[in-house]
Amino acid sequence: MLIESLLNQAARQPAEIAVLDDAGSHTYAQLAGAAALVAGHVTAATQRSRVGLLLPSGAGFVASFYGTLWAGKSVVPINFLLSPREIAHVLADSEIDTIITASPLAERFAELPARRLDLAQVLQSGAAATSGAQGPPPVPKKSPDDLAVLMYTSGTSALPKGVLLSYGNLQSDVDAAIEHAVLEHKHRFLGMIPLFHAFGMTAAMIAPIQLGATIVYLARFSGAAAVKAIREQHISLVFAIPSMYAAMLHMKSAAAADFASMYAMISGGEPLPAAVAKGFQDRFGLTLYEGYGLTETSPVVCLNVPHNHRAGSVGRRVPGARVRIVGDDGTDVSPGESGEVWLAGPMVMKGYHHLPELTAASLTPEGFFKTGDLGRFDADGFLYIVGRKKDLIIVAGEKAVPREIEEALLTNPGVAEAAVVGKKDESRGEVVVAFVTAKEGHSLTPDALRASCRDAGLPQWKIPREVFIEADLPRSATGKVLKRVLSERVNAAV
Repeated sequence: MLIESLLNQAARQPAEIAVLDDAGSHTYAQLAGAAALVAGHVTAATQRSRVGLLLPSGAGFVASFYGTLWAGKSVVPINFLLSPREIAHVLADSEIDTIITASPLAERFAELPARRLDLAQVLQSGAAATSGAQGPPPVPKKSPDDLAVLMYTSGTSALPKGVLLSYGNLQSDVDAAIEHAVLEHKHRFLGMIPLFHAFGMTAAMIAPIQLGATIVYLARFSGAAAVKAIREQHISLVFAIPSMYAAMLHMKSAAAADFASMYAMISGGEPLPAAVAKGFQDRFGLTLYEGYGLTETSPVVCLNVPHNHRAGSVGRRVPGARVRIVGDDGTDVSPGESGEVWLAGPMVMKGYHHLPELTAASLTPEGFFKTGDLGRFDADGFLYIVGRKKDLIIVAGEKAVPREIEEALLTNPGVAEAAVVGKKDESRGEVVVAFVTAKEGHSLTPDALRASCRDAGLPQWKIPREVFIEADLPRSATGKVLKRVLSERVNAAV
């Protein structure tokens, strides 16, 4: 499982290009050779069962990921955009003593209490390294239940949590996604989501390597770089978060011809604004296919695909996944009714590392993971995510879903992004507060934005009491808006 995919492709098509990145092109044979060097060095460097990867997206990350598995170790991808405090927590919690890294990240995190394997030196060393590393060890025999990756969440609330993902979790999810989306060897993938993120790791590394496809990585995202790569590298599959698609949509020079090679553009990580989806359809004639999943589910659970999709939904479930919509009383609700989304299947995590109480609270005895997301099914089995259970704003006893209000704000042509949170209020319990950013060349006023909400049909109690017009919104490493930060801001003085 997993490592065999790379080795099989290296044997079957050694000269085929596996990765294109800032350093150039890398064949499958070269990638497997680099993984072998990493495996040898890792084996010599540590007796611990896990190794950290502190690397940007590219061939080096891929080789280090598979090389660490080849050495029989579990991988701990480290989000280098976290704060030093958060990274120190990841190191301590995961109990690693060795990190594979590269300049300038090694210099930036020089104070971290861990041994560093400089990837450039490893790859330049050859099979006989001065550190005493020998050739690669035999490929380990792993069971589906063995730990492959300890993936830390992005830290949108408190310190990052370690999610235990087994070989079976990851392999089953990749197999299901490939079958569901009819992915093929001929596809050319564009990797823009960082590989330390579950979405990037599965969709833009494990899946294409298993297919023997070519992956083009952008170490740093920009709308211009993405459109250029799609056009020049004849990309057919893109996986991105909505803000990335918004950046491409805002490129004045982008044209439908730039996307002529496209098979599917998949959106995940956070809700896809209807305005972004409509903009891609109107301007480029392209459908953005929204999917759904979480780090805890490896991550893909539901996905719209070219041959089976429905606007506004996150698609139907992939093979093997089970989805329940559960009411407050713990029973399933009827199609069309909203409730909490519970997920089960071979892709659901083993649990949270060192957090047995949270694991017990999150996983039912039947193996369902309580996501905290609110959703509903339509009569044809398409899932719609309507918000987060904990994000519900209770205004005088009435429930306001932030996403509904955000979509109303986005009907204003000058709004680029919108985020809605609740603010404590003595008389009503909570009131609605909105944060928006403006598109280039547009000016916004709170009164005009409230009018947009009224025009969209929102009742008075859902219309934001306060509106803040911002230059940007606080974000996680993958670009997700941190509503926790916004909520803390408005409630700090209450």
